[in-house]
Amino acid sequence: MAKKRKYGTGTVRKRTDGRWEGRVVIGYDYGKPKTKNVLAKTKAECLKKLEELREQCAPPVTKCRPDMPFGDWLDFWYQNYCKPKLRLNTQLGYEERIYKHIIPQIGKIQLNQLTQSDLQQFYAKLKTSGRLIRVEQFGPGLSDRMVRVCHASCRSALQKAVEEGLIRMNPAIGCKLPPKKSGEMNILTQEEMQRFLIQARQDGYYELFLLELGTGMRLGEILALQWDDLSFATGELRINKSVSIIKTELHVKEPKTKSSIRTVVLPASLLAVLENYKATVKFRWMFPSPVKEDCPLTPNFVRRRMQRTLERAQCKKVRFHDLRHTFATMALEHGMDVKTLSTIIGHISSATTLDIYSHVTDTMQLQAAAKIDRQIGKTDTPVPPDEQRKPAGQSGFQPYKSKYRKSGTGGIYQLNDHLWEGKYSPRGADGKRIGRTVYAKTREECEEKLAVMIEEVKREIAEGKERMNI
Repeated sequence: MAKKRKYGTGTVRKRTDGRWEGRVVIGYDYGKPKTKNVLAKTKAECLKKLEELREQCAPPVTKCRPDMPFGDWLDFWYQNYCKPKLRLNTQLGYEERIYKHIIPQIGKIQLNQLTQSDLQQFYAKLKTSGRLIRVEQFGPGLSDRMVRVCHASCRSALQKAVEEGLIRMNPAIGCKLPPKKSGEMNILTQEEMQRFLIQARQDGYYELFLLELGTGMRLGEILALQWDDLSFATGELRINKSVSIIKTELHVKEPKTKSSIRTVVLPASLLAVLENYKATVKFRWMFPSPVKEDCPLTPNFVRRRMQRTLERAQCKKVRFHDLRHTFATMALEHGMDVKTLSTIIGHISSATTLDIYSHVTDTMQLQAAAKIDRQIGKTDTPVPPDEQRKPAGQSGFQPYKSKYRKSGTGGIYQLNDHLWEGKYSPRGADGKRIGRTVYAKTREECEEKLAVMIEEVKREIAEGKERMNI
């Protein structure tokens, strides 16, 4: 097997005519790579020529000049100063706004001729007619947040140009931007949480959503959990990985910040639920995929399942991240201090937690003031509504029972009054469908026989794959 070359050093291959060709990326044109090649009779000569080409085409700072187009400088700044420090998902966001919005609009203006007025007009155009896709769904203008992040990229690139002596002042400083708005927090009430968990138990994802409402983890963090991360003896859950989708591929990697790597102690009731749940899971992942072997659930799959469960439970539509907000709000309302909450949910500092949940902490301060006034001043200060709120009782909610079974559990069919049939038809080690069937007199007996049969079939498939790999 050929040894893979180091990233950024180009590629070398032998052509069909017997010569060696070396090719290297020398730059980017609106996000698309531009390449040059060299030819030689031997591999050693090709490598030498390729190295000379790389040195010749390398974009040193001395090649940058004040009258260069702003788009060229922005591309140079991103490729050399910004991109090497970014994670792949973040790179995609930068490239979208740089190569699809900023450079096409103001990229031809000379760097030393770019003014604050040019930037201000560009931001106004983004706000009114900057959207390139889904115009009918969201309207022609981009969101306030997108305008602000485009400005952040322009400002950082121009500030670097000031530091390199290409321009005297940063024209992006002082631009008027859309106000920074924090969206209204959407959380589940006590009554909605009860219905949601009842329906989640019926749908087969009770443990996942219960763990989320009990810890406030991010979606990627909870899907990356493995059983080795949980100690049933101490109740400690180590959060040190995260799942993300990048260009349709599933990636498991370390969290973005050090504060996200943390240990959470689970309550005894939640620990007992997970211990019973573990007996039904035969994989290293805590929440494995029902269709892919040795793979966790994907974020998009969980989001779809959650929306279906919310709809069946007659709850308002919320995002998965709103379950994290629900946990944090409940924790603060029940007396958890901000520093402890900040550590549990993995914020960089308590200031971040206070900024996000300021409305909750304001209510807590009003409650504290009312208590002090009643105890010391002996007055009849009204109690804030949150303190008077009583826990929701049992709602009598009956979960919706789907006619479809959970993927990977086979199917159950009633043939007549005294005969039930269980079917399981997975793909074998060779990729072809195999069908197995069991029969029983009652549904309960059929479920038991089907579960045993599924385990046997999975074991046979695993053994078949091992024999094929030998």
